[in-house]
Amino acid sequence: MKLVLDACVLYPTVMREVLLGAAGQGFFTPLWSARLLEEWARAARKLGPEGEAQARGEIALLRAAWPGAEQKADPGAEARLWLPDPGDVHVLAVAVSSSADGIVTVNARDFPRNLLAEQGLVRVDPDQLLHGFWQARPEAMDAVGTRVLAEANRQGDWTMRGLLKKARLPRLGKALG
Repeated sequence: MKLVLDACVLYPTVMREVLLGAAGQGFFTPLWSARLLEEWARAARKLGPEGEAQARGEIALLRAAWPGAEQKADPGAEARLWLPDPGDVHVLAVAVSSSADGIVTVNARDFPRNLLAEQGLVRVDPDQLLHGFWQARPEAMDAVGTRVLAEANRQGDWTMRGLLKKARLPRLGKALG
């Protein structure tokens, strides 16, 4: 299953790390575009210059770790598609151009299921997706959660449930917590 990761799930860090951990376990193939990565870097700029610099470093590591994940939107596809937010048409075009199965996003309003279905795509909520992976292979998702929690605890004192709830992954947090 190939899924385009919207910018809103690439940034924040914990959600991205859990999603990519699941991809690393073979649950799905992640896809994105250079434009989506740039949106992530610009969003991190709100934390200050160091936030953007850190994001650009993380993006470089992401590109190295997932060399086939970066896709381009076919300009023809982008021109013929429509979504409520014109800025999100690019995400849909990347999904269509790369023959993805769906788009992982928390932005339900701007990705109506009926419009995605017209293109043979589904909108996937990250918490629902990851909880489903946990139901299918709990040991694999436990390993992902343990690794992400250990990394987060290098800078704080988190519980699994608290960390994943803050990352907008409450169902997964309850399952792993």
